[in-house]
Amino acid sequence: MLPRNLKTPAVAAGLLLTTASAATIADTAVTIYSKATPGAVNPDLYRPTANSNSYFGQSIPGYAIVRDQIEIELPAGRSSFALTDVAALIDPTTVRFESLTDPDGTRVIEQDFRFDLVGTQKLLNRYVDQQITVEQLVGDGTRSTTGTLLSTDGGLVLQRDDGGIDVLTQWQNISLSALPGGLMTRPTLVWDVTASRSGNHDARISYETAGTTWWADYNLVWKPQRSGNSGELSVGAWVSIINRSGADFEDAQLKLVAGDVQRAPQASARFNQMALMATRAIAEDAAGFDQKAFFEFHLYTLGRSVTLPNNATKQIELFAQAEAVPAEKKLVFNGLNTQGIGYGVNDPNFGAQSNSKVDVYLEFENVKRAGLGVPFPAGRIRVSQLDEADDALEFIGEDVITHTPRNEEVRIRLGSSFDVIGERVQRDYAIDTRARWLEETVEITITNRKDIEQQVTIAEPLYRHANWTISDQTDRYRKIDSRLVHFVVDVAADSERVVSYKVRYTW
Repeated sequence: MLPRNLKTPAVAAGLLLTTASAATIADTAVTIYSKATPGAVNPDLYRPTANSNSYFGQSIPGYAIVRDQIEIELPAGRSSFALTDVAALIDPTTVRFESLTDPDGTRVIEQDFRFDLVGTQKLLNRYVDQQITVEQLVGDGTRSTTGTLLSTDGGLVLQRDDGGIDVLTQWQNISLSALPGGLMTRPTLVWDVTASRSGNHDARISYETAGTTWWADYNLVWKPQRSGNSGELSVGAWVSIINRSGADFEDAQLKLVAGDVQRAPQASARFNQMALMATRAIAEDAAGFDQKAFFEFHLYTLGRSVTLPNNATKQIELFAQAEAVPAEKKLVFNGLNTQGIGYGVNDPNFGAQSNSKVDVYLEFENVKRAGLGVPFPAGRIRVSQLDEADDALEFIGEDVITHTPRNEEVRIRLGSSFDVIGERVQRDYAIDTRARWLEETVEITITNRKDIEQQVTIAEPLYRHANWTISDQTDRYRKIDSRLVHFVVDVAADSERVVSYKVRYTW
């Protein structure tokens, strides 16, 4: 059983470093980079569960660059000082120190990152063969036992001054004479510095830390017109941030980077981190993010300072909600899924099986005239629709988007239609391998059981060979690329529409 209390003398930075005052942080800036797959962040990373220990060993898909402006007092010549308010998951190889007061005459000669943090078992192990005092509850009072600690395995084994041995399996308090050397109360950076001038220095440090990430969530409300597939969307965007770096960032200037930033390969590592005690904070009504192109990426800068507590999530509005964004609902039938199939498929049985589902999409343009025209970071899009019977918003589907520049179309897959279905049938097939040609006749039937007309896009992949010619088609088609054509047809209410074509492949 571990003790409830350990009594040790207070530890100050001056006990560890006597040649310089410890640094204090005056200003902080944090830039967060995300490696999270859009929409794939495990909710257990940012909400508590019955078993909090499930968070141990999990790594956060992202990192941050932290820049602290600090105030320190240095003597002339060589000295040491410590900075304790750093992230526990810091990468010490990325640390950079710069004196703003004396940039040419002040530099770091050596650096230590001390992470051997004080803990109950570590303290007791350091006191083996030393004298300690243990208090135990006896009846309504306590009894103190003083002796030399011989072992901490399965309990405490103490040897009294008279040579007797006490084996203690339960105790209330343990008193220790001092904190053993080498143990720290917090992760600490220690610098060996040479300075050409004494006095107060304004300095800047920067470092990279793991345990942080961000992602975008988009909340859309679809408002369809009374008839047809047109409608409007209200588009809201939020940024969610996780901080499990081991440090609080108070009143920090926050930046977020969107884009695929190249990282050198690293060996995998698993961190035994503190359990996540997630909290949520909704942003106050204040300045939001300002975005700009930065190198080949996009940089989002929050127009106010923000506090990012350790072991917490925070949500901040990415941009002001846009209203009345024109949008279109589209039905798409792909009867043959050829994803991952290359050219040269001569098997007549391949493609004979048909998918019956007609997919439902919402499409809108990310343009300024629609109230948008801003880059969309990769994230998850959730769509709801108002049920006019009780004025309740009902969830109708979600999808993920990759990083989407302005003036591009956003396409959201919401699921499959209940009342519109399709069927793809291979009617004829002929092949002459010597003459190197193949002909196939395909028939697609779209059934609409709605009480209004529906427009359906039929996506037909031409996957067998690179050279092809379509003939005898019932409807006009549009060539999308070298191996895909679209037929766009209107299907009357409660009826069927048949589309057929013959394709000749040569190679």
